[in-house]
Parts: sequence; C-alpha cells; structure tokens
Amino acid sequence: MLELEKQNLRRNRLKSQTGTQVTLDDDFIVPDTMSDMAEVILDSGIIQLEPVKVQRERITVRVKLDFHVLYRKEEGGLQALGGSIPFEEAINVPDLDEKDYVSVSWQLEDLNTEMIHSRKLGIKAIVTLEAKAESLYDTEAAVDVRGADDEIHLQVRRERIPAAAIALRRKDTYRLKQDITLPGSKPVIERMLWTEMKLAGCQAKPLDGQIHLEGTLMVFALYEGGESGMVQWVEESIPFSGEVEMQGATADMIPVIGLKLIHRDLEEKPDYDGEMRELSVDAVIELDVRLYEEQELELLQDLYATNREIVLDTGEAVFDRILTRNFGKCRVAEKVEMETDPRVLQICHSSGSVKLDGMEVRENALAVDGVLEVKLLYLTDEDARPVQAATRLVPFHYEAETPGITEDSIWYLEPGLEQLTAVMAGGGQAELRGVITLDLFVLQPETRQIILQAQVHPVDTEKMKAMPGIVGYLVQPGDSLWDVAKRFHTTEKSILEANELTGDAIKAGDCLILVKEI
Repeated sequence: MLELEKQNLRRNRLKSQTGTQVTLDDDFIVPDTMSDMAEVILDSGIIQLEPVKVQRERITVRVKLDFHVLYRKEEGGLQALGGSIPFEEAINVPDLDEKDYVSVSWQLEDLNTEMIHSRKLGIKAIVTLEAKAESLYDTEAAVDVRGADDEIHLQVRRERIPAAAIALRRKDTYRLKQDITLPGSKPVIERMLWTEMKLAGCQAKPLDGQIHLEGTLMVFALYEGGESGMVQWVEESIPFSGEVEMQGATADMIPVIGLKLIHRDLEEKPDYDGEMRELSVDAVIELDVRLYEEQELELLQDLYATNREIVLDTGEAVFDRILTRNFGKCRVAEKVEMETDPRVLQICHSSGSVKLDGMEVRENALAVDGVLEVKLLYLTDEDARPVQAATRLVPFHYEAETPGITEDSIWYLEPGLEQLTAVMAGGGQAELRGVITLDLFVLQPETRQIILQAQVHPVDTEKMKAMPGIVGYLVQPGDSLWDVAKRFHTTEKSILEANELTGDAIKAGDCLILVKEI
C-alpha cells in the first residue's frame, strides 16, 4: 500500500437553521410615584438574551423584552416609563449536537403600546427568534505520495484548487465608556426623559493577535432642563477606535464579523461644579467573529504506474471557495407625509433601523429587499402637546454583484446604517435621506473526488507480453492525454514524443502512436 500524505482543512458547516415567533401580551401598571398617562408618544423595545442552554436537537432560550415608553402626563409635561417582560422559549434544532456552536438572533417584528386607562399600559409585541447550529470539522485530502520506490514507475496527476479554511470562530465584547458635557447653551438636566444609542459606520478587521474595531456611537438624550422644565435635547456622535485581544488572529485573514450593541446605559451626573451637566455613556458591543484563510490546495487527483496495477479507493469531500466579498452602499431618499395637526415646527431627532424582508439569487447577483424604519421625534406648535413622534417606513432594493452565485452558495449578509437625515420639506412633508450598508461575504461549496487509499498489485505479465510494442489509437470523445496514457500503461511524455506533439491537447478523431513502456 502506498502511503498518502494528507492535508487537513477546517470547514465551518451550517448544520441547521430554524426559527420561531413569539407573541407577547401583557399589562403594566403605572407606579404610584408616577403621574397619570394622557397620551403615549414614543416607545422602544430591546431583547436581552441569556446564555443558551443546549441539549441534543433542542435549545432553551431565556429572553427578556425591555420596553420604554414616553408619555404625556395628564397635568401636562412628559414622563418616561420602563419595564421588562421575561419569557422562555424552547426551540427544536434538527441535527444539533451539544458540541455544536449555537447562535440565536432576534428581531422585534412589532411593538404596540397602548393606554388602557391612565394607570394601565397594554404591551403587545411579536418577537422572531432564529437559531443556527454550526459545527467545525476537518476534511483530509491527499496531496502527495510517499513510499514509492524506484521500481514503481509512478505517474501522478495533481489539481490546484482554491479553498477557504475557517481559522477562528469566537464571540467577544468591546466596552466603550465616555462622558459627554452639555454645551454651554444648554440648561442643566432636571429630569431625563428619553435616551437612545445606535452604532453607525462600524468596521472590524483582524490584526496579529487582535481585532481592530472602529466606528461611531450615536447618542441622543431628551430631558427637562433648567428651572422652567422646558424640553431640551442633546445629540452627540462619539467616534471610537480600539482593539479586542483575539489569540490566533493574523492580519492576512479574511474577516466576517457581526457587530451588535448588547448593552446601552446613559445616565446624568454632576460636573466639577456640582451641576447636572454631564452624561455618562456605557456601551457594550458584541463581536461575532469568523476569520477565514484562503489557501491553494494541490490535491492528488489520480495516479497509476506503468509497471504495476494500482487500485484506488476514492471518496468525495466538500471544499469552500470564496466567491466574493462585497461591501455595498444603498442610498435611499423619500418624502413622507407628516401629521398636520398639530403642525410640525422642527424635527429634533431621527433614528433608523434596517430590516431585511427577503433575498433572491439572480444571475451573478444577490437581490436584497428591505425597509428602513425611521422613528421621528418632533416639536409642534401646540403648547399642550409640544413633543410628538412618528414612525415611517422607507423600502429599498439593492443588487449585490456576485459573479457565480447559485442557490447552493453560502452567504453572510450584515446590514447597517451609515447616515440618516430628516428635515421638513414644506407642504406637511419630511424628507428622509439615508445610506444603508450591506456587507456581503459569499462561499461556494464544491464537491471534489479525493483519493483515500492506494493499493499496489503486480501487473499481469502475461497480458502485458501479449500487447504489441507499438499500437495505433483513435482518440474517442471525452478522452484526455492522461486517460489514454493510463489505459495503455505508458506516459504522457512518451505519447507526446512518439507523435511529435508540443501540447497535451488532443481531440476526438486524432490518431496516436502508443509505445509500450514495459
């Protein structure tokens, strides 16, 4: 038996993907320390996930919906209210093993907060949970032959193929803490009403032993300020740049890194003079890291000997080829109708989130459809209702150029929002402009035949002696020079020399002279 030299290639395989939808319906009583509600103005919800409990073909997820509501008090003015709705969900994940890498993502499809009466708030929400099970496994492929002595006239055929190996799969976090000082033109903070944090323009790339992270944290705070208690707001862009230690990472690896803001805390605090003129920012970003290495494999495709019979044990293996890395930007612009009563004086804040509705493989492209959900906070001309909010949807369509993509391709798509502006355009309309980012990475699985074992047997000497020393052969459709040489126990070099050929291209109908090697 010939000894085959083999090379390991680590592959990340998506074993299973499943989702479930949970409907939440709960009532929340306004605490005694808070004023009666007259009108709900704005709401928001964040899903918090606890570590997933993994069992065979089943996971249990403990989840908490943190909601916040801004409402108008019966006596006038604004007040903020928040609470949590915990729940637990069991999700069946086919083919799941306890050693698999499990990730759970969420989407708050709908959040509806309505005032049942002045002391009771109704919370209805639809939450979609998606669970993915991935496994890392090694593929062994023969790349060379050892142990063949000079007596075995071995002929070897190799094939060079590009292959992507998963080098690192891990999760980690990056913490950002910073203080914001109110501009001198702004009054001191008497009472916080509403806070918001969003990521914008984030990028992550590997370095040697690290992941470099940079982007912008958008911070917004609505508050009552000064002795008059007038509604004020402050909006800051906090650029950040830093590193997360990541053992095993190198600068030449290809990153597929998902970024998510999993903790956001914004609190007022006194400055050096004891006045509430500072905001303490505490944010945690989760990094879902995949790092790939692109390699050139020289696979052992076939082998034979002119003076031996070699029996090959073959099988199939799947290799991933990097098809494309596409970082696209989709610009959206749309005028939307606003409430005319009360009249809008000024948009003081806008925030957006990108939601993907569907993806479709087309010829050399991945078509992406989705919506940009924009929440607007604005001032009105009515003293009793000075602050109002509205939500508008802006649909978008983008085709990411992806040569060679098929239904069998594996893709990772990370949407983001780089820019968003909202201004009144007259005629009761607001003009929304945004830049949506779509970070696309595509792998193409390819099945190849590989050699598992090679056994050497003596050649049938009687059969070889009976063969003529020189024969003529008419090339058949589908024949290659290698196939002909292997069939007649000769070599490609011998055929080329005997027929005075300069290249190895032959076609059906060609007549070749074949000289027996033994």
